[in-house]
Amino acid sequence: MNWDELLTPFNITLAILALSAVFFMSGKVRADLVALCTMLALMLFGILEPEEALQGFADKVVIMMVGLFIVGAGIFRTGLAKMISGHILKMAGSSENRLFVLVMLVTAIVGAFVSNTGTVAVMMPIVISMAASANINPRRYLMPMAFASSMGMFTLISTPPILFVQKEIERYSPPLEPMGFFTFAPIGFVILTVGVVVLFFMSRLLKTKKKEEASQEGRGRSLSELVEEYKISTQLYKLVVPAKSPLVGKTIEESKIATSYLVSIVKILHKAPTGRIIKNPVVEVAEPSSVIKSGNVLYCRGSQENIDRFVEEMSLSAEKISRREANEYFGDYGLAEVYIIPTSKLINSTVRESRFREKYNVTVLGVKQKGDYKISEVKDVKLQAGDALLIQGPWEQIAGMAEKQTNFVVIGQPAKEAAKVTLDIKAPIAAFIMLLMIAAMVLKVVPDVAAVLGAAVLMIVTGCLRNMEEAYNSINWSSIVLIGSMIPMAAAFEKTGVTAFIADWLLNGLGDIGPQTLLAVIYLATSILTMFMSNSATAMLFIPIAMQAALGMDASPYPFLFAVAVSASMCFASPFSTPPNALVMSAGKYTFKDYIRVGLPLQVVMGIVMIFVIPLLFPF
Repeated sequence: MNWDELLTPFNITLAILALSAVFFMSGKVRADLVALCTMLALMLFGILEPEEALQGFADKVVIMMVGLFIVGAGIFRTGLAKMISGHILKMAGSSENRLFVLVMLVTAIVGAFVSNTGTVAVMMPIVISMAASANINPRRYLMPMAFASSMGMFTLISTPPILFVQKEIERYSPPLEPMGFFTFAPIGFVILTVGVVVLFFMSRLLKTKKKEEASQEGRGRSLSELVEEYKISTQLYKLVVPAKSPLVGKTIEESKIATSYLVSIVKILHKAPTGRIIKNPVVEVAEPSSVIKSGNVLYCRGSQENIDRFVEEMSLSAEKISRREANEYFGDYGLAEVYIIPTSKLINSTVRESRFREKYNVTVLGVKQKGDYKISEVKDVKLQAGDALLIQGPWEQIAGMAEKQTNFVVIGQPAKEAAKVTLDIKAPIAAFIMLLMIAAMVLKVVPDVAAVLGAAVLMIVTGCLRNMEEAYNSINWSSIVLIGSMIPMAAAFEKTGVTAFIADWLLNGLGDIGPQTLLAVIYLATSILTMFMSNSATAMLFIPIAMQAALGMDASPYPFLFAVAVSASMCFASPFSTPPNALVMSAGKYTFKDYIRVGLPLQVVMGIVMIFVIPLLFPF
């Protein structure tokens, strides 16, 4: 066999797919970068012309997703999603089981209209706060909540795979009947019912931690518990400034303490000239302009080595700091945790580059990354999805951060603070725009893409979003690039005959199988591949194959296409299969084993049910 016979477009396309799958599964290279390289390879090897390779970015599904990100941002920005979720969840009261069911239902319903990652980001603080106030372990709710965000498959816009199914149906000739806005609702109802029933029992496995640890989680962690967990108190020192110290009379900036000793002075306590603490001591938050005086008590943070050097060279005296003083120190300001969401723009940035102090007037005290706590040289820690940051600052600043759901989620506020649900003046406008968009799509008065883009524009011009910059920032560009770059792969499959080859193998290579078995094979293959690569990429590859296989069997393509959409969306066995799964991992202190114990059985049960239910709802 010579090179000309080996390097056929068919073989090259398969090789590009195989190589892309390896990089997708490894997770060492960003998925959007892998997709871009895949698109570039198809052009360089002449499989697709540049116009064909770039057509994905002009695809109406991609444009609709851009618009839906903006619409979702308007709904979150105005507090509409938080208001609806909070008021409904309050109906649960202190009932653990009622709260569980409501969490699942509310998350699925909200997720049917907006992004599942944004839904979980809004729901997580509310659920944790309510669980804490009811003295219930939140571990039982967070993972099911993440799963439920993918179960709300009631509408045409609930998940990207459904949009890809609609795209495949519309491009087929002779034309097939397009899906309506709620065509998928019967399947979504079954999915949510199965999910609630299975997880109602399986989620109890998430509570099998040590009794005392579960008890702590049930009531929510206090300031002292957070301090203990992050071992922050071991980095806090109490230093007294005698009259002979070179620091006396100088400002913190003039002393160059931070740069010379890598020590941070966070609070200054003023004492009486005799050395005895006065009845109403003056407590000063350390600023660069703060003047250090004789008798001051400096509360500092830094490593033991740097503190020792600072004490010796500046003629200071160190005093032991009690647990009470440590708690009082942290109690002066709010203490909360911030979780980096999987779509955050802060990923791969250091804490210093993220500029939390400059933007939000809070200090990052520690970082929890994959179970490890980092409290020294925190500024140089590179942030990853799912990381937890312990922050300190005024409560009003932390509350302001909680409204910025784009890059992180704020957890750990006091129950009365986190449970507050504020109705922005623009929330009714956002609700009207969303209902208008849905009505336009249901009644087909304008094309779907026009309805979505029109709603996005209205969100901006009515002030639900501040300006165009906020609209652009709300778009998850990595998802857009991933999908826009992978659409040409499906075109290459069809152009080179790969789609027809795989469909023919499914029909003939497996022997004489019926439509039910074929649907089961397609569902299983999609489900397995989705565990290792993006569900959107998997759906784009399998939807044309499912279409060809169904037509080759002279069966209706709808059940096969719907099976791919469901299978690609129902991946629960891994914390990294979907962004919501990864988002709740740190907050719920879940391990990979937890996802296997709870998510894998759910995924298997869901697959068995769907293989039989989909043909009943949409016959072959």
